[in-house]
Amino acid sequence: MTHNFRNWIIEKVTTYPKRTVFITLALTAFFGSGLQWVYFDDDMLKMLPEDIESRIVWDEVQDDFGTIDMMFVTFGKRGESAINKELLATVWDLTNELEMIEDVEEVISIAGTNRMENEDGFMEISDLMPHRDLSQQEVNEIADYLDRNPSIRDRLLSKHGDFINVVLRPTLTMEYAGLANNVKTIADSLLSDYEINYGGAPYVTGMLSGLIQKDMLVLMRVGLIIMIAILLVNFRNIPAVGMVLSLIILSLVAMMGFMGWVVHFTGSPKFYMTLLNSSMPIILLTIANQDSIHIVTKFLREARKHRDVEKSVKITMRSLMLPVFLTSVTTAVAFLMLTTAPIGPMFGYGITIAFGIVWAWFLSVTYLPAIISVKKWNMNSRAMTHASFFERVVDWFSKSVLNRPKKVLSLGLLIVLVSAFGIMRLKVEVNITSFFKPGNPIRQSIEFIDAEMTGTMNMVIKTEGEIKDPETLALIEDVQTHIEKYPKVNTTISIVDIVKQMHRVVEDDDPAFETIPEMREKVNNLFTMYSMSGDPDDFSSLVDYEYRSAVTTAMMQTVPTSEIVKFMDYVDDYVEKNVTESVTMKITGLMAIMNDFTRLLVQSFIISMIASIFAIFIIAWIFYRSIKWGILAVVPLSSAVVLNFGLMGYFGVDLSHITAILSAIIIGVGVDFAIHYIAQFRNYAKEGVALEKLSVEVVDDVGYPIMLDATANMSFGALIFSTFLPLQFMGGLMVFAMISCSIGTLTILAALVEIFKEKLVEEK
Repeated sequence: MTHNFRNWIIEKVTTYPKRTVFITLALTAFFGSGLQWVYFDDDMLKMLPEDIESRIVWDEVQDDFGTIDMMFVTFGKRGESAINKELLATVWDLTNELEMIEDVEEVISIAGTNRMENEDGFMEISDLMPHRDLSQQEVNEIADYLDRNPSIRDRLLSKHGDFINVVLRPTLTMEYAGLANNVKTIADSLLSDYEINYGGAPYVTGMLSGLIQKDMLVLMRVGLIIMIAILLVNFRNIPAVGMVLSLIILSLVAMMGFMGWVVHFTGSPKFYMTLLNSSMPIILLTIANQDSIHIVTKFLREARKHRDVEKSVKITMRSLMLPVFLTSVTTAVAFLMLTTAPIGPMFGYGITIAFGIVWAWFLSVTYLPAIISVKKWNMNSRAMTHASFFERVVDWFSKSVLNRPKKVLSLGLLIVLVSAFGIMRLKVEVNITSFFKPGNPIRQSIEFIDAEMTGTMNMVIKTEGEIKDPETLALIEDVQTHIEKYPKVNTTISIVDIVKQMHRVVEDDDPAFETIPEMREKVNNLFTMYSMSGDPDDFSSLVDYEYRSAVTTAMMQTVPTSEIVKFMDYVDDYVEKNVTESVTMKITGLMAIMNDFTRLLVQSFIISMIASIFAIFIIAWIFYRSIKWGILAVVPLSSAVVLNFGLMGYFGVDLSHITAILSAIIIGVGVDFAIHYIAQFRNYAKEGVALEKLSVEVVDDVGYPIMLDATANMSFGALIFSTFLPLQFMGGLMVFAMISCSIGTLTILAALVEIFKEKLVEEK
């Protein structure tokens, strides 16, 4: 039935080629129409499973207190005091403009901060900046107030007092991209005379969508140029290159459209376009060309022999239909194994790429042979009459391997073994700041805010208990003090800071009374006095209405992922040892999320890699009905995985959610080479080729297409031109992976098959 179905497809495609081309283009256009619903987003929170503790607490805190993530706009002139009439008037204008943005819940700045003072024994609440145009005396009063309240000053001014910080709390329903662009447009228009720095997760995430789109377009152009150049040199035939190129473009359109359709019907954030997904077009570009390269190369070789287009197409498709199907299945399965990863976007990544691979296979066995049949080929062209120089070099290299298989195998295994030790040196890095090159404007802004202002990373502790109880407040203060001892922490804020400030104010502004009152009644009186002239909602971001829940926020500098893990352990241990039965403390915030994300990333990497290799082994075992062939099918790709990740460890390339998918790519692409080699070996063995000539015939047939396939996949090198460092590393590693997979197939696999060929042929 399999052969009959294969022959039926070949007959229909070659008999009705124009109809086949029309149908495949129409179906591709249908899927491609989903492009309009492709949605760009890169919120790290959406990458976490909903049942992770840090995300559960994050949602609780945001439901009770509003958005945790803040956006920062800092501006000023280096070396000049920021507390002057002109700059404060600009702060007033900027604050008012930002408050009018629909997606902004609150703007925290000098223009929106309250002044708390003692008036005749009573607590008086007023605006720190009462109006836009200030007198010099009013400016001096603001400066004096900030000097007397350093905790407030540290949140509003830089360490040297020359930059002002404006902080935005977005609404829970906002879209980061729209908010970031709106804020940047307003700030750029008002602050043209000042140096401006932006920061915070909402800003970085919002700007990423535009950067990802630009990055994808650049990478696609570069990748296509590299691939076209390589194919032209080797095929020496423009129409042949055009056929491969058209199949790739159609596959990309269908894949991205499929992604849009899924978002349209399900709304699932797992299928949003993120920084992780920005590598998808390049990956499919290189994967989609594999089958088409094998088909076109085989056709040109057969046409060189038979001088007949239709006959050559049929021979080509009869020979490659099964291996092309099997390579597509195994590659798709390798990416589908990403669905086993606990990180959400990897689920969507795996399914989307798998669909693109399946569609590339569909086009390879229908559209491609159809347009080859339609084309009027010049049988006297050099491509039809002479083997290329690269083809002759590959044949020489491969046959040299077969002359000394044991030496080649020993050397290959030694290299893999040495590389394996590098895996132990592999480090995890998920901090988005490290994804930008030094000197990048976004990275420069974040580094400035880290060094001069509050910092852009946060950790939030939710405390539940009797918040007005002095013992509870003292526990919160102890935790704050412990956190502030950590070198990279810039500041902390909690309701304790407000209580201590109120206590000081009512005690004639005596700094000695900047403490927590000893009696609960006095704490309660402080809040009552505040409500007489101030708004109790001023504390809504720090404590709930019933004073049963409060949050403590620590702001710190951007640090590597390894230090995030240490910091979280530092805080967790202290909280666990000091928390009482009447009080509970839960930790969340960007730091906690990144800590959990690091753990999930390692799990995802290990699970998906092992699942992919095992699944491909099972598929090869079933298709070839031999456990030996199943093992041999995964040897080259397993070696390439060890080699690549070992080198990452040796050369200090970090494992991130971007580079973690390298395993799926190497496995998915690497198995194609092995399957084509094994399929052709079995075909020749079935045809009765003499044992001493068997491996030579196989190498002669598949060696060149495998190396050409790997060479064409140098388009992975386009990732080196990416804006993002992990993609640059990924580009270089993928170029090396293609080389190691192809050479591994023609050395380690070829040597193993040559050594055991008698047993393999007997089994067949």
